[in-house]
Amino acid sequence: MAAAPHTRNEYDAIVVGGGPGGSACALTLARAGRSVLLLEREVFPRFHVGESLLTYTADALEKLGVLEKVQKSGFVTKRGVELTGTEGFSYRVDFQEIGDGFRNWTFQVERADFDKILLDSAAEAGAEVVQGARVLGPVRSGDRVTGVRYTGGEDEHTVSARYVVDASGRAGVLARALGLRKTDNSIRMMAVFKHFSGIDELYNPGAKGDIVLGNHDDGWVWAIPIREDKLSVGTVVPVDTMRAGRAEEIYDEYLGRIPRIKNRLRNTEVAAELSGETDYSHYSDALVGPGYYIVGDAGCFTDPIFSAGVFLALVTGTWAGEAINASLADPSVADVRARLYERFGMTGMDTYHRLIAPSTPTTTASTSTSGTSACPAGPASRASCS
Repeated sequence: MAAAPHTRNEYDAIVVGGGPGGSACALTLARAGRSVLLLEREVFPRFHVGESLLTYTADALEKLGVLEKVQKSGFVTKRGVELTGTEGFSYRVDFQEIGDGFRNWTFQVERADFDKILLDSAAEAGAEVVQGARVLGPVRSGDRVTGVRYTGGEDEHTVSARYVVDASGRAGVLARALGLRKTDNSIRMMAVFKHFSGIDELYNPGAKGDIVLGNHDDGWVWAIPIREDKLSVGTVVPVDTMRAGRAEEIYDEYLGRIPRIKNRLRNTEVAAELSGETDYSHYSDALVGPGYYIVGDAGCFTDPIFSAGVFLALVTGTWAGEAINASLADPSVADVRARLYERFGMTGMDTYHRLIAPSTPTTTASTSTSGTSACPAGPASRASCS
């Protein structure tokens, strides 16, 4: 049997997933001097959707010490949002009008490069990063998660940690294995998208760098400039509509409904063929429990119209890292830090869910000392349960 890709038998923390949430968590812990193993299924750089960032994201990057690296990477600066529709009307939200004391710019990023910056930063800080590692499931001692099993190459390995962090995105490796993953049927949508190269600003009727959101009766369309000459264009579609037709035809039809986006694609070439995200909206019954934390999309994913995914991943990853570090330093605060983290994470995720599905009912239930929520009604009820 080949030697294991990891170098220790036990770590302070194992992070499953090397996207923004996992990298933020690993970076935070490594800088605090903790031993961290980060297991990533893909080999970076790899394609990923979710390119438009909130203005708050720049603050999160600054806290992690990587803002300057991102600024130097040639990503598009985002200073506003354009809202449009089927008749070609438009309305621009200018970030200059946000108000004093708030950052009035952020980035539109090509995630393959952006995520690699974060992952490389975690490795530079001292986290041990293993790419091409497929996590099979958690190892448990009683109720506590104490490690993971994973394959690196053709061999299976088992490694232990005092804490395991599920940052595996929508795969939700730990969340699923622990029976925490729930489907959110209040928002039954899915997304299909492409990248286009050769973008010419002559065909842009709006402001350079803005994300464009096009609304129509059956969903919405996005156009995100991720490089000077590259545009990410996607459409969010009801699940039943997509299942009843051909993805390419539905994509073309919905794109054609939004003239201000369609016209921007003149004389372009497809740089990334049609791809999609299925099983669209979900949440986890708990974000923390004995020996584990769940961050980012592994904990909750909903309609991305407000571009909150990367921001929530970064801040929950950072908070989880800080909570784990404090708990390792003083085990007597572990339960308190776990409850604070779950309240913070669930409130943040719930806020965006309520904006998208404000009619979802809420219920109140208790949260156990292990952090496991008893909320039955889905993500819009969870903040009140913590």
